[in-house]
Amino acid sequence: MKRSGPLLTLLAGLLVGLFMLSLNATTGEKPTSASVSPSPSTKSSPSAAPTPTSAPPSPTPSTSPSRTAVPEGVYTGRTDDDSSAVAITVRDDKAIAYVCDGHNIESWLKGDVKDDGSMRLTGKGGASLDAIVKDTRRISGKANVGSGSYAFTIDKAKKPSGLYRANSQVAGAKIEGGWIVLPDGLQVGILRRDGKPSSAPEIDPATGAVTVDGQQLTARPVTP
Repeated sequence: MKRSGPLLTLLAGLLVGLFMLSLNATTGEKPTSASVSPSPSTKSSPSAAPTPTSAPPSPTPSTSPSRTAVPEGVYTGRTDDDSSAVAITVRDDKAIAYVCDGHNIESWLKGDVKDDGSMRLTGKGGASLDAIVKDTRRISGKANVGSGSYAFTIDKAKKPSGLYRANSQVAGAKIEGGWIVLPDGLQVGILRRDGKPSSAPEIDPATGAVTVDGQQLTARPVTP
């Protein structure tokens, strides 16, 4: 019976050892992983709605000059100083004018009629004519021909009043003629033979017939 003493002692020691191991296992701290608290999610702020822009103002329509009706036809009359005659024929916003003193001063001019009824016509040698329609049946203005300046106011003409022109060859000479038939029937014109001016013979306004150096020619109404 004495032999069981040491065995009991060894067994008791083993039990104590197991108890201590079990105690350490239960009381030991478990390693904890570092908890990383997630950063609060960065919420993107909603994009600001674009500020509505007011529509650009409608462009103000440009004010164009009002159209002045210019009756087509021929306007004839004398200059204010009564030294010369003026005729202007208008058609399709175009104009041709003739200024003539019946002796040696004359000029043919042409140009456009603008929307406001004004016109600036030009001719050879720097000649010019500036005018504007008045009361739709009258034209007032000024012509600069050579060294002279001629103011005028002329009215719309009725036949046989008008503006006529002839170009031809007579006896080997170049003939160029211009005529203004005024409302009272008076005719003012110049006939050039190879460029040399002289008073023009009268024409028949009904037919335009005119006799130059024994040869009959035809002067025709002038239109732009």
